[in-house]
Amino acid sequence: MNIIGYSVEYIKDPTGILAGDRYEFFLDIDVDEEDELYSVNGIKLRVLFYKNDEDERILNYHFLENQTGKVLEFALDEEEEKTVSRFCSENISQAE
Repeated sequence: MNIIGYSVEYIKDPTGILAGDRYEFFLDIDVDEEDELYSVNGIKLRVLFYKNDEDERILNYHFLENQTGKVLEFALDEEEEKTVSRFCSENISQAE
């Protein structure tokens, strides 16, 4: 699984109740044709990412089929989750 593109947006809390900042990432994912996650329509990973001072983590994620938006029932393995978390942490400064 390789991240080949992304978009990120800062999620505003209109109430001001929630601590920390939240970001929504859409990661374009390239997977091998032999991988069970492979789709001819392409794959995106939607990630909700949290940051509050030194606390940074993935709150939630879903794999989506590019053209249909269909949610795919797959999970990241531990190493992939670390990679995605690191990628998000390094790229939150690009949020709009």
